[in-house]
Amino acid sequence: MNKSPLSPAAQLGVEAAQARFALRLAAALTEYEALSGHADVNARLRFAHDQALAAARQTRGVATAAAAAPAVVGVAGGAALLGGGETPWWLRLSSLLPLAVLVAGLFLIDRHYTRTQIEAAADVDAAILADELPTEAYRDKGFVEFLKTAGP
Repeated sequence: MNKSPLSPAAQLGVEAAQARFALRLAAALTEYEALSGHADVNARLRFAHDQALAAARQTRGVATAAAAAPAVVGVAGGAALLGGGETPWWLRLSSLLPLAVLVAGLFLIDRHYTRTQIEAAADVDAAILADELPTEAYRDKGFVEFLKTAGP
């Protein structure tokens, strides 16, 4: 089969030409079979005739099946659901489960980060309030770093 990209209309034209050729070949083989009298030749011709008819049916079947096949609407449990079927409510609801888990995870991460920030600020405030330092020490730019590194 040709691997060049063809438009769907051109592809159907090619398939139609192949189907006509297969039907003509089958008709010619049938006519030749009727005229010849050799058993071996007749058996080979009958086999070729059957193959040509199968190819013609397959080509016609592909063209009509492509036009008449319903569209795939959804997938359930690894099986494709064809058009016309109603998707169960629990399946539609379960497709939202990963989104709910993601949102819950992001919420918990944000909550943990906020709580960590609050605890760090509380530790600094507790250290400041527990020490008896002169007010000049609080104005020093390295005081917060000193509190962070000089744990309790």
